Amino acid sequence: MMESKSNSGLERALQLSRDLLAAAEQGGFQSLAELDAERLQLLQSFRSERQHLDAAARSLLQEISQLNDRAIGHLEHHRRIKGRDMDLAAAGRRAVAAYGATRPEF
Repeated sequence: MMESKSNSGLERALQLSRDLLAAAEQGGFQSLAELDAERLQLLQSFRSERQHLDAAARSLLQEISQLNDRAIGHLEHHRRIKGRDMDLAAAGRRAVAAYGATRPEF
């Protein structure tokens, strides 16, 4: 009975990991922190209740880890895109400032 209760928390953490990955893929950044906080609480609860990992729990944790890695990859991709956008905007501002100074006065 204890195993099913503990694994149900891990199964919920797995579902949250899937939701987190979907949000990361879609760029839904506002829900990420909330999903991650709930998942973290479930994982910490599981850790404090269990001394021994059975095969089922180990499998669930491995899938959670894989989903987490994929979500991080998507977030890093979005961060790089935003960084490039900011670099492009900064270059545009510099160009406007440089060429704006050479404008003929009428």
